Amino acid sequence: MKIQVKIYYLPILVFIILLCFGCSRKENKVSPNNIVVVDDLNKNIVIDSLPKRVISLAPNLTELIYKIGAGEKLIGNTLYCNYPDEAKRVTKIGDMITFDYEKILSLKPDLVFITVEGNVKDSYEKLTKLGIKVFASNPRNYTGIKKTLSDFGKIFNLDSNANIIISEWDFRYNKIVTEANRLPHKKALFFIGLNPVMVAGKNTFINEIITTVGLENIASDSPLNYPIYSREEVLRRDPEYMLMTGMSADEIKDHIRGIREWRGIRAIKNSNVIVVDPDMYLRPGSRFVDAVEDLFRRITPRQGN
Repeated sequence: MKIQVKIYYLPILVFIILLCFGCSRKENKVSPNNIVVVDDLNKNIVIDSLPKRVISLAPNLTELIYKIGAGEKLIGNTLYCNYPDEAKRVTKIGDMITFDYEKILSLKPDLVFITVEGNVKDSYEKLTKLGIKVFASNPRNYTGIKKTLSDFGKIFNLDSNANIIISEWDFRYNKIVTEANRLPHKKALFFIGLNPVMVAGKNTFINEIITTVGLENIASDSPLNYPIYSREEVLRRDPEYMLMTGMSADEIKDHIRGIREWRGIRAIKNSNVIVVDPDMYLRPGSRFVDAVEDLFRRITPRQGN
């Protein structure tokens, strides 16, 4: 038996279908349990339910998870995840390169956060082959850090938290930029290590810390992110500020004393060797603006030297 629909019913049927379709689209749009977030590998990550159990494979991502207000959902992280203090008590699943995949599976995570630069491609592939949902983040500068925090806000349905935090960061950051523009731009080198001598180049978030406070990074002409210099090259460049990390202040002073050819460098002659906290300065995470403020505060009284 054929069912015929009279023509005057068609507009009503079309209206009902469009109405239902429109309601469905509207519900998906506003529901925090069904969203798509584009990660830093440009992959669409579908969040079909709010994550309750997550793992972080990098310290900077761990810090951002706590900053956004989702720390109670963190069930696993790395041996290097030591900030805030609560992160130390979370189950450790390895360092940033080698992971215990059986332990990860046993924790039954809803989502694993991984970095593009800090972790290795093999880890990403292993996790995805195990059927684990992975979100890749690669914040390389202040804009990237804010993007990651904003992504976390969407993932955890904490957008308002992300907006408040980013607004506060921007206020503090812009205040430093304004004040730094009034100062002479003195030359600086940021030392990642002294044996060999490795410094931070232009395409690093460390470079952004240096330039934000009004210093000139004299390693910015290198095509490498972290070029290695000879002692003679450091002497030739003659930085007015030497920013150091990786060793204690006493160890750095002893090391510098042993390099006789550096005694004439302006930073050393004027006592402008500044030792910084590696965790704060070397992690593109929630303490980026803290590092900017810390460095600006420490160089400002010295600008007359």
